[in-house]
Amino acid sequence: MNKPVLPPGGPGDRILDEPLTEALSRRYLAYALSTISSRALPDVRDGLKPVHRRVLYAMNNMRLNPESAARKCAKVVGEVMGNFHPHGDQSIYDALVRLAQDFAQRIPLVEGQGNFGNIDGDNAAAMRYTECRMTEAATLLLDGIDEDAVDFRPTYDGQDEEPVVLPAGFPNLLANGSSGIAVGMATSIPPHNAAELIDACQLLLARPDATTEDLLERVPGPDFPTGGVIVEPRSSLLEVYETGRGGVRVRAKWEKEDTGRGTYQIVVTEIPYQVKKSDLVEQLADLIENKKAALLGDVRDESAEDIRLVLEPKSKNVEPEVLMESLFKLSALESRFPVNMNVLDARGTPGVMGLKQALMAFLVHRREVLTRRARHRLAKIEARLHILDGLLIAYLNLDEVIRIVRYEDKPKEKLIETFKLSDIQADAILNTRLRQLAKLEEMEIRREHAELMEERDGILAMLASDTLQWKLVGEGLAHVRAALLKIKHPLDKGGRPTGVMGRSIFADAPLVDADAAMEALIVREPITIILSDRGWIRAAKGKVEDPSELKFKEGDKLGFLVPAETTDKLLIFSSDGRFFTIGCDKLPSARGHGEPLRMMIELDDKVKILDVFPFKAGRKRILASKLGYGFLMPEEEALANRKAGKQVLTVDEAGAAFCLEATGDQLAVIGDNGKILIFPLEELPEMPRGKGVKLQAYREGGLRDALSFNAETGGFWIDPAGRRRDWTDWQTFVGKRAGAGKMVPRGFPTSKRFRPK
Repeated sequence: MNKPVLPPGGPGDRILDEPLTEALSRRYLAYALSTISSRALPDVRDGLKPVHRRVLYAMNNMRLNPESAARKCAKVVGEVMGNFHPHGDQSIYDALVRLAQDFAQRIPLVEGQGNFGNIDGDNAAAMRYTECRMTEAATLLLDGIDEDAVDFRPTYDGQDEEPVVLPAGFPNLLANGSSGIAVGMATSIPPHNAAELIDACQLLLARPDATTEDLLERVPGPDFPTGGVIVEPRSSLLEVYETGRGGVRVRAKWEKEDTGRGTYQIVVTEIPYQVKKSDLVEQLADLIENKKAALLGDVRDESAEDIRLVLEPKSKNVEPEVLMESLFKLSALESRFPVNMNVLDARGTPGVMGLKQALMAFLVHRREVLTRRARHRLAKIEARLHILDGLLIAYLNLDEVIRIVRYEDKPKEKLIETFKLSDIQADAILNTRLRQLAKLEEMEIRREHAELMEERDGILAMLASDTLQWKLVGEGLAHVRAALLKIKHPLDKGGRPTGVMGRSIFADAPLVDADAAMEALIVREPITIILSDRGWIRAAKGKVEDPSELKFKEGDKLGFLVPAETTDKLLIFSSDGRFFTIGCDKLPSARGHGEPLRMMIELDDKVKILDVFPFKAGRKRILASKLGYGFLMPEEEALANRKAGKQVLTVDEAGAAFCLEATGDQLAVIGDNGKILIFPLEELPEMPRGKGVKLQAYREGGLRDALSFNAETGGFWIDPAGRRRDWTDWQTFVGKRAGAGKMVPRGFPTSKRFRPK
């Protein structure tokens, strides 16, 4: 890379002459690295992003512990912004608010007083109105911060220092989860039960070779603050925790309430994590209004402090499980929480970690915190022992010490010279008060000296033994688990402890055919589907006796006339090889001209509709392209739930030729060249989708039409007048599949089709 060239004008000129691409790439790279390491991704050791870490550290400096009085959030935000976080005050306040929301944090780290938002999605009050202080859980994360437990670095202005990471008494990364979007990468970590995580850590301390499957015996899965029912299969969860990527399906928790006379209502008491209750109610109301939730009659929000959404079925004959399964598919009553455990390791390098890697990184951090605090304590002990040694010398030579202090002009220098003391010891002797010269004080010094010597020996033994270090890490985690047990939480009914009792439960999703239940509510009656040549569709009740009486828009005419029933599903086959599915009960009535079919499905204007028919289970269809390739397909494979349809037949620019019902054991095909070929239908492969095999060979043109018939009854064609003509010599046209065929027999329609189009 070329170095920027300073233009003439002296070193004070800030204009650089360099290529724009190099300037942009270098600056964007710096921005990307800053976003990844200093904003969006959490640290695997304490589970915090820089802004959350700075908020907690500032509150610790302000002595906003659980026993102190709360202070205005504006004061905390100003302290954080002025000393540590040179960004907007609103972003800092948003981070602080999230740490206090019991529906967002599994273990809240900030105790808020005032309006801190709610699960409906309402925002918190302005920072000048709210107050805050740390929770007991936050003090566990900061325990040891003043004992050289972690490294510090200069703040943005160089006037102070901030911690690189917090000591983190419990695995906060997994306990509270995290989410963020950086440049080119993102993170999404669900919350978990802290007690279960600590139990998993204890398992790793006892068995470092424990697998992820072993850990799942202690941590069965996420534990969301808002509860819910996790329906993700165990095999899928194992893959998620093994790779660090995947997703978790969580559903609302509900129960059935009898309302008398055989009726009932559904009461939802817990909703999926990060789903706003007000948005959920609005979504359910829209489903009812737009008639997309056929089984749901009404929805009411009767929530107070607890969530209580009341769902009324449209009919008492609908099973509760069927109703809920249909709503899980249509609404946010079921959501998928994405998992991407992308974090910064101890060196600041981003990477995706599995459950075991994340817990091991936390344990290594706890061991480092333990040894650093031990060395800090050892230095304090050494300093105190040094002073005590000097005081003992003074007590043993008390008379001489008193004489030196009383008569010498420079008592400090004389004490050092006489008793070979250090400056610190001499200062300690000179600062001793007369009332502390009693015999009892000497005994107290000797007792303290002995205790400190014993403590020092224990610390030295611990620092020399890896086994002792890991043992103490485990004991520390046990104390933290006991401390979490005492922390109460507003969402835990009956004063249940935060860290131990789980909120989310695990269950298997029931196998319920909600579609069949919705179809059962539709009144079954015959209809006739009318599709015009220009694509306007409608449904007339009963049978249309005289199609000539049907009216269309000017310039339009009848395209398809299909008998069906209201409970049927209508299949539409297009020239680009796609199938579309529409419920016949959803078609507009025949009082007017209907509605454009292209408004109901995603069909381009250039694509033609080749066939329309009601779905019938067990039936098979012959699909073929204009190129002469085709295959046999079960009709079930044509069903599509998407508006864009389902691509079944692979075609080129010429498109599809036909979609023919397989009614016999022989297949007759005819090309644009007027040649017919007949071969057994069993030679066609049965496939769910694809291109198929060659049906007939052509030098020019392509495939035009086909006929499926039984060999016993013989072939036939329909003349332009609509009369059936038996085909007596059809055997003479039998040949090998993919052959050229023979010219049509005498009397065959000039349209070169077996049936009029």
